[in-house]
Amino acid sequence: MSLIPNPIPARMKGLNRAEICDVNFVEFVKAWDGRVNARPSANAPILDGSELNAQGFRELFESQLISRHLDLMARVLRVQNKVFYTIGSSGHEGNAMVARLTRHTDPAFLHYRSGGFMAERFRKLPGMDPVMDSALSFAASAEDPASGGRHKVWGSKPLWVLPQTSTIASHLPKALGTAVAIEAAKRLNHALPIPSDSIAICSFGDASANHATAQTAFNAAAWTAYQKLPAPVLFVCEDNGIGISVKTPGGWIGNRFRNMDGLDYFAADGLDLASGYADVQRAVEHCRTTRRPTFLHLRTTRIMGHAGTDFEIEWRSIEELCAVEATDPLLRSAAIALESGLMSKDDVLALYEATRKRCFAAAEEADRRPKIETLEHVIAPLAPYTPAKVEAEAKRADYAERRLDVFGGEAKLPENQPPRHLAIQINNALHDIFAKYPDTLLFGEDVAQKGGVYTVTKGLQKAFGARRVFNTLLDETMILGMAQGFANVGMLPIPEIQYLAYFHNACDQIRGEAASLQFFSNNQYANPMVVRIAGLGYQRGFGGHFHNDNSITALRDIPGLVVGCPSRGDDAATMLRTLTALAKVDGRVSVFLEPIALYMTKDLYEPGDGQWLTSYPKPDEAMTLGEGRVYGEGNDDLVIFTYGNGVPMSLRAARTIESKHGWKARVVDLRWLVPLNAEYIRAQAKTARRILIVDEGRHSAGVGEGVLTAIAEGGYGARPFQRVVGVDTYTPLAGAAFLVIPSDDDIVAAADRLA
Repeated sequence: MSLIPNPIPARMKGLNRAEICDVNFVEFVKAWDGRVNARPSANAPILDGSELNAQGFRELFESQLISRHLDLMARVLRVQNKVFYTIGSSGHEGNAMVARLTRHTDPAFLHYRSGGFMAERFRKLPGMDPVMDSALSFAASAEDPASGGRHKVWGSKPLWVLPQTSTIASHLPKALGTAVAIEAAKRLNHALPIPSDSIAICSFGDASANHATAQTAFNAAAWTAYQKLPAPVLFVCEDNGIGISVKTPGGWIGNRFRNMDGLDYFAADGLDLASGYADVQRAVEHCRTTRRPTFLHLRTTRIMGHAGTDFEIEWRSIEELCAVEATDPLLRSAAIALESGLMSKDDVLALYEATRKRCFAAAEEADRRPKIETLEHVIAPLAPYTPAKVEAEAKRADYAERRLDVFGGEAKLPENQPPRHLAIQINNALHDIFAKYPDTLLFGEDVAQKGGVYTVTKGLQKAFGARRVFNTLLDETMILGMAQGFANVGMLPIPEIQYLAYFHNACDQIRGEAASLQFFSNNQYANPMVVRIAGLGYQRGFGGHFHNDNSITALRDIPGLVVGCPSRGDDAATMLRTLTALAKVDGRVSVFLEPIALYMTKDLYEPGDGQWLTSYPKPDEAMTLGEGRVYGEGNDDLVIFTYGNGVPMSLRAARTIESKHGWKARVVDLRWLVPLNAEYIRAQAKTARRILIVDEGRHSAGVGEGVLTAIAEGGYGARPFQRVVGVDTYTPLAGAAFLVIPSDDDIVAAADRLA
């Protein structure tokens, strides 16, 4: 249908592809000379045999034009520094059909080529303006209703479009997780914030479908369906045949997914509204009624390149580009409008130019709106924290009757039991939290009947049922994706990652997704959770790198994340209360890092002394975020900063140091590792004559570096200091592991050097 002749006229050779597509549309309409039907009524089919009526087509066509002119506007105004994003939706405008046939209460996790979808979904609620809202986002305006100007995202709180910042498959696990959560909430009588028959929508490109994270979601969806568990997710693969410059083999997507067991396949032509509409409708209705994972293979194309910086003419031939541009869905929509008699040529061109004018006017207005100009403004939604409210929630103990039922009576309450070791007190704290919050769930590998590898979750499933405590497939990415899904519908997930080394397989689900949502939605959306991770070194008789991983660098690098690491049972209980309160009150994502080697530790100095057993704190006790624990308050000869396994090691070493050098030592258990409380560290360092930093992590990028930086920036860097840290190596098996991590003797030797 393209009007660009062969050879290309000289007047078009100097134009960029956006200009060519623009001219192409106008000339196509002007030259159209096909047969014209009688003008259809609003409810009549737009063309014979189509299930799309004339009114629906008109609105979809308008949405397509809005999407197109936002793209054209972005290309023009980017060079004027008025717009800061040029990845467009041109060729994908048919995804507007998905928006029309779903509800605004169906949570949507969208591909970045979703301009048509968004323009159409804006129709679902009165008084909303897809053009101005989008223009504010393109312009990085502080008034952008989606992200507050922090990123160009497709998002809307009232329209249930959760912002995605770089959708290269990382959003698929949480979309599936949301679908699973919708159904689980009904079984748990949890009040959903959306209708109970909602579905989750997730769009992505054909190239992204090959990503490992996408395959994780497809596999988990099929695994779920195989067990006849409902998971109403609509995977929309917008197949344009190319990923930046790498072509998808012809037929690959259809061949790969058409016969995938557990994933119900539908195909639709996203380039033709009249013929594609019914197939999209069938896919949506199938997903909603069967509650099964559904794969919609939507044919699209990509015109105008991947983004404004992608000069396709440098790597694609003119003939190929012309062939692609001939498949422009707006040409087909214009032909439908003309052939049906719904619109004349003048009508189409007038609407086209009016939409252009509207988009450019909105962009110019957006450019005049306020921008983010201060650091405080940038980070305001990153890590919301209301200390008084968090403390009150953490100490709230108005569930006494439920506690009695859970623990079996007053005499069996954990605070009425003898002192216990870390693993038991974590277990008690989890029972407490489940009693306090009926919407809490715990899941992961082996956590249910077995109670976890170290029995830390033992008895939870028996006490609270298989709907709240359950095993998952062996896939950390999906565990964390599912956690986001449960959080999206207002529940409190406590996912378990079995070992710290396994977290690295799935780190982006926290770094790029969970922890970023508040920031990129301007704190309109949050997915609160507490991720339990067993880790750190010193585990005997069981080991090697994967079970003695002492690197928490990946956690320290995640903006907005909170990481707590208890070394003893009472701290674990009060820390968990604060973390769950932080999730409930401020929507935060946190990690509860459990030192495996201390799970069963009972003694501190001598076998049988029981000095590492602790009493269980009453339910109205909690730990303040950032607050450490001090052993030897007032001792200034030597101050040792440490955490986790380093705490009992340092206490033992302190005894030897005192007998050897006569120094009174103070041991500071940091407890909170991300963010480090710099002011607290400086306050402890202020009176120190000597400083030791004991960090069981690695030499590079460990917690110790952060402690040392805080001390130096506080002006105390001139104090004599030593750092005792692990070696920059993977952990070997058996006894060799103890050659690469600090020991009691290493701490004493460092003190000797200070002497």
